[in-house]
Amino acid sequence: MLTRQIPSSGEHLPVIGLGTWQVLDVADPNASPALTEVLSAFHAGGGRLIDSSPMYGNSERSVGVLTQQSGHADDFFYATKVWTTGKNEGIRQLENSFRLMQRSTIDLVQIHNLVDWQTQLKTLQEWKEAGRIRYIGITHYLSDMHDELEKMIRTVPMDFVQFNYSITDRNAEQRLLPVAAEHGVATIINRPLDVGKIFSKVHNTTLPGWCAEYGITTWSQFMLKYIISHPAVTSVIPATANPAHMKDNVAAGHSIITDQKVLTRMVELVTSL
Repeated sequence: MLTRQIPSSGEHLPVIGLGTWQVLDVADPNASPALTEVLSAFHAGGGRLIDSSPMYGNSERSVGVLTQQSGHADDFFYATKVWTTGKNEGIRQLENSFRLMQRSTIDLVQIHNLVDWQTQLKTLQEWKEAGRIRYIGITHYLSDMHDELEKMIRTVPMDFVQFNYSITDRNAEQRLLPVAAEHGVATIINRPLDVGKIFSKVHNTTLPGWCAEYGITTWSQFMLKYIISHPAVTSVIPATANPAHMKDNVAAGHSIITDQKVLTRMVELVTSL
């Protein structure tokens, strides 16, 4: 799988990661063998970044259980979030995330949806200096918040910014992605498939033959490859509980499209449906 550099460190991350919203919010991850297969396919395909949050119910616990059982726990790049108000509550939530994910160090902690970010940022900076976390970031999932994210990238020291971006919602291309690149901030893309809604546009539509020239064999690969072809995208985190879909997703990370005419053609195709 292709990788992209984290600007603040030079470390490389594979371009396809794994989101956990809803798909890992299960009471007992061992009760669903498919989840083990998903993680196995992700690892075999070269994936590393697993993104979770206290907001996602049991997802952090599922990440901890599944990765420990995989035999490859230390191969993954663990990302989670702090999603609360107040310093003490933030610390309590962080400690719980470490316990649930079964990690002594977490690679990336992000301030979820900018909740009480001034307070939580101070704690994250302290924990980064102490070596408990490696990177700091912020997140949001609404295009209406891109201006706020841009402002923070320009003024607040951070390693990562996570936001929504898809072929049907390209607002991030206007300013957010260029500003992140300009300021050396890595990007994680959420909602790359518009929470699955994107497939309603291509339902019963045959993938054009010319897609094969670019290593695209499914609509999922079509959508993901469009995103990772943007040079300012570090990693994209589609969520799935289906092993076949996981294999499909990681396959999208084998190449990018550098011809802007082809990328425009992809947008025009989806827009016409």
